[in-house]
Amino acid sequence: MKTPIKKFLYAGFLVLGIYQIIYKRDYMEAAASLGIALAFDPFNLEQNWNQRPTWQKTLLIAHLALVDAMFGFGIGLNNH
Repeated sequence: MKTPIKKFLYAGFLVLGIYQIIYKRDYMEAAASLGIALAFDPFNLEQNWNQRPTWQKTLLIAHLALVDAMFGFGIGLNNH
């Protein structure tokens, strides 16, 4: 998949997930949207994980932590 399209899909699912957190308070849907966004890694896929800059690794790990937190909120608050 071409990189510009991946960046738009990543950003779109990220915005959708944030919308679901802030306005709908639907944490399970937010976890799903944010998790799908991770499938469209906006960075160079041909670059090995160890060769990526630290800021890219940090951003992706923080994004994964946000997905995990939303999943936890969804389960813990029984909001599905």
